[in-house]
Amino acid sequence: MAIEICTWNINSVRLREGLVLDLLREAGPDILCLQETKSPVEKIPTEGFAELGYTHIVARGQKGYNGVMILSRLPIEDAGRRDFCHKLDFLSEMRDWFGGDRPEKAILVGDLNIAPREDDVWSHKQLLKVVSHTPIEVEHLGAAQEAGGWVDITRADIPEGQLYSWWSYRARDWAAADRGRRLDHIWATPDLAAGAGGSRIDKHVRGWEKPSDHAPVFATFDL
Repeated sequence: MAIEICTWNINSVRLREGLVLDLLREAGPDILCLQETKSPVEKIPTEGFAELGYTHIVARGQKGYNGVMILSRLPIEDAGRRDFCHKLDFLSEMRDWFGGDRPEKAILVGDLNIAPREDDVWSHKQLLKVVSHTPIEVEHLGAAQEAGGWVDITRADIPEGQLYSWWSYRARDWAAADRGRRLDHIWATPDLAAGAGGSRIDKHVRGWEKPSDHAPVFATFDL
């Protein structure tokens, strides 16, 4: 069975409910993982998602800050959450956790807020001292990835060239400037990576009315 997974930093699910619905109608992934939902769980609108077949929902959140949500056509199990931590500490915890209990048949998705490769940013040289592309962040992320044996599915499918999933709101014309960063990732353990493909970043979604500054990232897995 092939399933398509999408990850998207929506930057407020209540403000951009319509965009989520548009994406579900247009792309129809089996599972959509949202970050920065910025809403208490009880106030997240779910009726429209359910009407489109996304009846399995798991969410965590608080007013105006952070928050995650999974919308799925398929049954899912709520496995709980880890508290938000300082980025480097969190990456170190990930490294130690994966090293002590190496995952199998697992997929990790989300806005990791780090662009690891030189071609994951518009200017490697100019962003070396900018948060999300500093050497220490890249090193910590790489250590966590290596400890778990994770495969970067997007780059396994699209190994060459500049590739971005985020463009700042500050740019007057974000598309023309195209000063992006690849902050959003889909990883898988080797046993699932072998059956992965169909990776893409839907850049055009960044141009929708009142958009998130992130674009959705997709991959398909043959399970």
